[in-house]
Amino acid sequence: MTIDIRRIRDRLPQEIADLESEARREGHRHIARLIDEWSAGAVRFDRDGERLLGAYADEVLAGIGGMTVETAMSGALRMRRFYIRPAMRGRGIGRMLAMALLDHACSFCTVVTVHAGNDGAAKFWESLGFQPYGRDGHTHLLALQHHSDDPAASNLRQCVTPRSP
Repeated sequence: MTIDIRRIRDRLPQEIADLESEARREGHRHIARLIDEWSAGAVRFDRDGERLLGAYADEVLAGIGGMTVETAMSGALRMRRFYIRPAMRGRGIGRMLAMALLDHACSFCTVVTVHAGNDGAAKFWESLGFQPYGRDGHTHLLALQHHSDDPAASNLRQCVTPRSP
């Protein structure tokens, strides 16, 4: 299986309706909110530091995730609208998508927040280094490290410098 992470800019992928249906069957409304906010022009992931990515497995949309400015915390971004189709879970697709968003965030902020909607999501975010932080509407927080040699900062996620093409 080939996994491809693509930036979503001008329009949502046609397969977003299938993703929304699957999320709704699981009791999640955040993909419906993504569609509604995008359609209304309220959230287009186009402010400084924001990004919306789709994860494709063999050319099929397997998941989606975005990063927006965190209004409750200065200098922070918020991971949001993150969803991987149930049939695609456990294959590393969510991790690849999250890492792509976190690597992008390194250039724009020092903290990323997320609201884990359930215990499984909380475990996923914690496996990426997020720490429980139940304030301001989020459940977890990740402090990003910007190429520091400070050993005291070893518990912070080290940002990866993108390689030149």
